[in-house]
Amino acid sequence: MDYFNKNLKKSKGRRLGLEKCIFDPSLKELIDATKSAGYEIAESEEKVRFPRRPFVRSGYVVLPKGSSKTIILNKISEKLVSKRAKQTK
Repeated sequence: MDYFNKNLKKSKGRRLGLEKCIFDPSLKELIDATKSAGYEIAESEEKVRFPRRPFVRSGYVVLPKGSSKTIILNKISEKLVSKRAKQTK
């Protein structure tokens, strides 16, 4: 989830540009966006800690290998941003 968190600096774990991120994504949002991007989730966990922020519980999803990580992150971020934009309207 920290890959898509707009509140974080890149040094703290954000992997994409600010325009491709949202504020405080939840694991449910991440799972929904991953599925709507066309990926099948192999595993997910919600009570883990990201190494760069050990004091905050975060979550993750595991996807099967296929394409590059950057392509996958960009597709998921498109879905996250569009879903969040629909919610705020």
